[in-house]
Amino acid sequence: MKIGVFDSGRGGELVAKELRRILPEHDYIVVNDRAHVPYGSRSDAEIIDLTHHAIAPLFDAGCEIIVIACNTATTVAIDSLRHNFPQIDFIGIEPMIKTADLESNTRRVTVLATPTTLQSLRYHHLKQQYGSSLVFDEPQTDNWASVIEFGDPKTIDFGDVEKSIAHGSDTIVLACTHYLALTEQLHRAFDHVQILEPTKAISKQVARLVAARQAE
Repeated sequence: MKIGVFDSGRGGELVAKELRRILPEHDYIVVNDRAHVPYGSRSDAEIIDLTHHAIAPLFDAGCEIIVIACNTATTVAIDSLRHNFPQIDFIGIEPMIKTADLESNTRRVTVLATPTTLQSLRYHHLKQQYGSSLVFDEPQTDNWASVIEFGDPKTIDFGDVEKSIAHGSDTIVLACTHYLALTEQLHRAFDHVQILEPTKAISKQVARLVAARQAE
């Protein structure tokens, strides 16, 4: 089956790479919107408009399932996409707060996300629903997506993350798919801390939706 993957920038390729490894039987078509990356500092209206236009090639390619591999676009635009294109199954990505609640022993977690995600109603709802017993550290990462997209990720300063870990955080939540590019760096810098990222959860959802469509 043709599976579409969209992100504002290179995060979609990082997600698709893992999907190809976990579910190699499908054909993955990736589109991005590098002309307007990053989405995380844009208005909701801009994000919805840009997302609608950017995923149009996935419709043309015949994708029945589309992964919105962008926390910002998921937070802001996925309801609009599901309303306007009910024939398509959209899989969104959201910060793994529920998983952090289940797995954190120290009850302190570090969330790495764009400003739009951190300010979103969905993120605050997740914190209220699953994170009432957690302390959240939210280091400023405003320019990280741009650096990952156009610069050298190795130049990113983890100083604020280090402070969070020093204060007792035992879990890092990668709440932006661009930040998957930092996974190895973070593992090396904080080898005793677990890092939560969404690709395994996405693959399970893809498998479930494919099975449902094949059963129709």
